Amino acid sequence: MPSQPPPPPQWVLDLNSAPSNRPRNPSIPDPPGFTASLTRKERSQSSKTSLRKAPTPEEMDTLKMKKAWEIAIAPAKQLPMNAIGMYMTGNTLQIFSIFMVFTLFKTPVLAVLAIQRSFAPFETPGTSGRLIGVKLVYVMTNLLMLGLGIWKVNQMGLLPTTRSDWLAWEGERTWSERALPREWL
Repeated sequence: MPSQPPPPPQWVLDLNSAPSNRPRNPSIPDPPGFTASLTRKERSQSSKTSLRKAPTPEEMDTLKMKKAWEIAIAPAKQLPMNAIGMYMTGNTLQIFSIFMVFTLFKTPVLAVLAIQRSFAPFETPGTSGRLIGVKLVYVMTNLLMLGLGIWKVNQMGLLPTTRSDWLAWEGERTWSERALPREWL
């Protein structure tokens, strides 16, 4: 005759059963941060009484402007991280540094091209005039990112900034006099 498996431990039974509603002992206070669970009736009553009023259009415009400023300043917050990344990649031409510089140029250009789409959710009659300054700050912070990319390309030696980079367009020097040894004459 097959033996029956042993009964499950008490903790398994406790997990599988619904918690029992034991009466509270009034002499023991609730721990800090504890909120007693409400009954269905209490929940429906509290949800009816705690309806909050809808925000006014001025409050919504203020919130939209705050969010617009957060978007406008976001590229400036990325600037230190990108600067450290550019410093860490070194000045040699490697695939990693080339991709980093490529993304450093691509991201701000695409962001400026999509500026209307970025700020469209915040465009209302009350915020349209104030959004111009926010958009200008957004463009300026993206220009800072482009400036970082230009600095990195210069550090890698890819920008023609020295005279030797333009030797193909230099004419040969004409000497007014030459000093030659007597034996060569």
